[in-house]
Amino acid sequence: MREVVLDTETTGLSHADGHRVVEVGCVELMNCIPTGRTFHKYVNPERYMPSEAQRVHGLTTEFLAKHKLFADIAEELMEFIDGARLVIHNAEFDLGFLNMELGRADRPPIAAEVIDTVRVARRKFPGAPASLDALCERFGIDKSAREKHGALLDSQLLAEVYLELVGGRQTALSLSAAAAAQTVAVVERPVRPPRPHTASAEELAAHAAFLAKIKEPIWAS
Repeated sequence: MREVVLDTETTGLSHADGHRVVEVGCVELMNCIPTGRTFHKYVNPERYMPSEAQRVHGLTTEFLAKHKLFADIAEELMEFIDGARLVIHNAEFDLGFLNMELGRADRPPIAAEVIDTVRVARRKFPGAPASLDALCERFGIDKSAREKHGALLDSQLLAEVYLELVGGRQTALSLSAAAAAQTVAVVERPVRPPRPHTASAEELAAHAAFLAKIKEPIWAS
């Protein structure tokens, strides 16, 4: 089963207010195991970066102006996610922005199956915080590199969170334990000397005395 964990960074909270995508990051999973394949692009939003958003991800107007427009990276992104189930934290937000950008590039919206890890976390831990930071803390996932939000880094962290949410690590451990239980233990035993194959003199004499007692043996006829 192929899945792609996806995250975006934007200039603001609502594409309806004219905000744009500035970064896309994806991590490929195969049967809940990262394959090492990733997709990561910065995007020129063709607008200034509000200070509130810059404080979140650290991306400046000047830095992003050097990168391609979303229309120029759309084909590569769609090829990467093609045929995969998407895993997204607060999927409505990211899909809303991506589908807006795809529409601006005269492309159809994303039609993939989607797992929203916020919803999964809220069902599994009702009433508990469901942010990416909170889930990393709950599962003991190292997020020390996350000084600011970043689409690729957040996708990598979310992949670890997702594995915990669906029980992937526990399943792997159970399978390992079962395999270990089936391992044949090697026990060292003391080596015994081989038994002699030739009868002793005492055994031969006893056997002869026994035969002498038999009257009219069949082998004598």
